[in-house]
Parts: sequence; structure tokens; C-alpha cells
Amino acid sequence: MQNRRKKAKGNEFGVENKLSSDLVANIDLLKHCFSYGKNNDFSMRVFQAKYNQKDVLLCYYASLVNSDKIEQTIIRPLLEQSGSSLYHVIIPESVKVTSNLNEIQDHMTSGKAIMLMEDDPIAYSIDVSNFEHRGISQSENESVVRGPKEAFTESLRVNISLVRKRVRNHNLMTEVKKVGDRSTQDVQLLYIDNLVNDKLLEEVKEKLDAIKVGNVQNLELLEQYIEDRPYSIFPSIYYTERPDNAAIYLERGHIILLMESSAACLIVPITFWSFIHNPEDRYMRVIFGNFTRGVRFLALFLTTMISAIYVALANFHSQMIPPDLLLAITVTRERVPFPLILEVLIMEVAFELIREAGIRIPNPLGPTIGIVGALILGQAAVEANIISPIIVIVSALSGLTSFAISDPSFNYTVRITRFIFILSAGFFGMYSLVMAFTIWFMYAVSLKSFGIPYFAPLAPIYLSNQDTYFRKAMRKEKWRPGYLLPKDLQSARKDK
Repeated sequence: MQNRRKKAKGNEFGVENKLSSDLVANIDLLKHCFSYGKNNDFSMRVFQAKYNQKDVLLCYYASLVNSDKIEQTIIRPLLEQSGSSLYHVIIPESVKVTSNLNEIQDHMTSGKAIMLMEDDPIAYSIDVSNFEHRGISQSENESVVRGPKEAFTESLRVNISLVRKRVRNHNLMTEVKKVGDRSTQDVQLLYIDNLVNDKLLEEVKEKLDAIKVGNVQNLELLEQYIEDRPYSIFPSIYYTERPDNAAIYLERGHIILLMESSAACLIVPITFWSFIHNPEDRYMRVIFGNFTRGVRFLALFLTTMISAIYVALANFHSQMIPPDLLLAITVTRERVPFPLILEVLIMEVAFELIREAGIRIPNPLGPTIGIVGALILGQAAVEANIISPIIVIVSALSGLTSFAISDPSFNYTVRITRFIFILSAGFFGMYSLVMAFTIWFMYAVSLKSFGIPYFAPLAPIYLSNQDTYFRKAMRKEKWRPGYLLPKDLQSARKDK
């Protein structure tokens, strides 16, 4: 027995780190590797198989597997059935063969059961995983009136199924890349093989391979490791909770990233216009969809510019304001002790505080906080002559229009941009505001997402469906985005 233990120890610390043909030595090796006795979640069972009369070791993490599935598909057939080989006795969904200890560790932490047999240096990895997750529900951040209501869940298998239900194409590939050194996680790359640009695909894989950290738990963390400019206020990766939205981008030639424990997906590459467009634009008739898109562009202008323009006009260009309105503004500000720009900043900061409080507090208290913050505090501030009434109107319009931008990442971009423009307008009025906007726009145009220009197909110009601002009728959409350089640029076929 001591010789066997020495042999097991030699295998564990050997160069190849392989299993041996001695079952007792392999048991000792796995006990030491998985801290048997100390780690209560690690389970081991030894029994004799009926079909070959050999001892069998079965080990797994009890919290990650389906115990009924193990009993019905592995243990009971081995104890009761006869056959010429192992595959004639058990018929599981997925069986992989390995003899490397590192691979065994990866399989165990992925919810698989490891089976070893006497006089056999091979381990059988059997998929019996049972990760807990929510059921399919509606998207909270990307709700629509018309169109599918399903959203991604925290289960990777369910998410892939939701995408495949919409993209019924045998060329839809699901490729696995592993990230993390200590806690290895699987990242699933989804793409249509006969559409995606090979150079783009290779660049995404290189970014994933370049991640050298101990653990990447979910997509939200993965996004920060693979983005091009981590300190930019503009997001370069699209985060969506909707499988139908992911399917649309797949059909255009984009790449989708999925991970376990993430109820969303990442879409790469992406452009500025993708954050303005909404999935519901395509589900409504073209004139209705374009109307809502026009309202969204107007909301983008108002939320970034209206407070800054008010500061610039009231402080430096009062001659541009109609006399009656200028007189009303002057009367309301007579007793306010603060400069105009400080008034605007106070209200904008207060609105951001109310918004943040509404997100963090329990849901039943959300409407209460909104009423208290927006009505009581605002009215009290006006009556106390801390701020003027028109500032409340301007700040409320600026804050409310920001909710028209549904993407959370781009919403932060808009909110930060608003403060930049307000501060710039406080220096030299419209002159400094126009200068700040020009620098902001030049910076945005210079950005790239995985090599794709951020304002494509407008700057530079590429062949596309010309749906940058407003989309055409569905029957006239004939092209995929040219900036992706897809293998098949034409999306619609003419009848021969």
C-alpha cells in the first residue's frame, strides 16, 4: 500500500501529471488534489461494475451535479446491467476521455462527474451538471411594446438555445475559449461561419487569450478586459439582454460572447449608431419606427445640450433670448444667491443623486423616493430661493430625456458629456461650448471597436442599408454592414 501511495504522489508531482493504472493510487491522488475530508462538497463513491467485475470510482462536486441523473444513468446501470463495453452499459449525454489531472480539475469544476476504473489509466468525464439559474423572464433594461419578451438567463445552455431558436443555420458556430488561471471559465463565441470576417474573429480570440488573471467571473468583468480603451467615456462593446437583438447582429456578421452566470451577451464590434437604435424600431412599421428614432435623436440632443445652452445664453448671450423671457428669468433669479452655473450644477447633481438612490433602494420605495426628490425637495428649494423655477424645468427636461437612451453604458456616456458641456459653457458661452463639442466629436470619430471605425458607415462611408439615421422599408434592405467586411455582403436575394 505504501508503494502505491508513493506512486500516486509521483504522478501528482510528475512532469506529465498523468493518471496511473492503479486505482488505489489514483484515489489517493484525487483525495489529495481535491482535499477530500476537508472539502465537504467533494464526494467519492467506490463500487463494482457488474459487466466487467472491476472496481469503479465516481467523484464529483455534490452542489454542481444532478444526483438523480447520476443514480439513474451511471450508478444503477453499472450495478445492474451487463454488456461488452462501458458505452453499452451507460448512455449519458456527453462523455469525454482524459488522463491529465489539470483537465480533470477543469471538468469537475464545470459540473461533470469523473469516473475511474481499475486497471485503466483513463478518466471518463460525464456531463451531469445542474447549475441553478432563473427561469426565462422579460428584459428589465430593454423592454419593448412589440416583439419578443424573452431575455437571457444565467444559464449558458439556455442562452445558446435562445439564440439557436432564432438563428436556424447550420453555420452558426459555438466556439469555446477559456479565461482565468485559478478559476477557469468558458467563454462561448457565437458567429456564423460563412459570414464572419476571419481577421475580426482572430482579433477577438487574441484578446481573450491575452487575459492573464486568476478569475473572470462574468461578462461584465470580461468586457473590461477586452475593450480597446478602458478609460474612454464611449463604450466599444454592446451589452444586451435580448436574444432577438443578438440574433440580428449575428445575421449581419458580428460576434457574440456568452458566459455562464451572465444574463446577457456582448456584441463585437459595434458602432456609435447601435446605441441609438432600438430593437423595437424593426418590429414596428417603418414610419412608426423612424418616428421613435427621430424622438430618440432629439432626446440625445436635449439631454446633452439644453442645460449647457441655457448657461451660455443666460450668462454670455442674453441678447439672443426674447425680451419677455429674459425679464422673467431675471425676476426669478433676483433672490437666488448663487451664480447661474452653480444653480445648474446643483440641480444636475441632485437629479443624479435621486436617480442613483432610486436604483439602489428596494423596489417598493422607488416611487416614494421619486416623489419626495422631484416634488417636495424641488419645490422647497424654489421657495427657499436656493434655485430658480426655470432651472428646475431645464434640469428636469435634461434628466428625463436621458432615459430615452436605453443602453446602460451609453447612458453613462450621455450623462458625463452633459457635465462636460455645462462646465465648458460656463467659460466663454457658446464659443467654448462649440469648441468642447468639436473636440468631443473629433475624439468620438477617432475611436475604433476591434478595428472598426466608431462612426461607420457614415465616417468613413461604407456600403450598408443606409439605416444610420432612419431605416428603409424592410423589403429594401439588401446589404449587410460593409465595414465588417463579411464574406457575404448581400443579405437579400433577387428572384432568378
